[in-house]
Amino acid sequence: MLRHFTLEYWIDERWYVGRLREVPGVFSQGESLEELEENIRDAYRLMMEEERVLALPQTAIMAKEIGVEA
Repeated sequence: MLRHFTLEYWIDERWYVGRLREVPGVFSQGESLEELEENIRDAYRLMMEEERVLALPQTAIMAKEIGVEA
């Protein structure tokens, strides 16, 4: 699925620095605008993967069948 975001960027000395407006916390940089676009896509993918990992249960859930008198 292709999602569309707004890349806000600025030039800081020789670096293109940017962030995704709609996704707080996704920042990156590159020596060209093309490199910044590639790096910001990687940063977004890494953040989404991290969120999927954090969403998994952190404790093992076990099950055992028991008998109960009726």
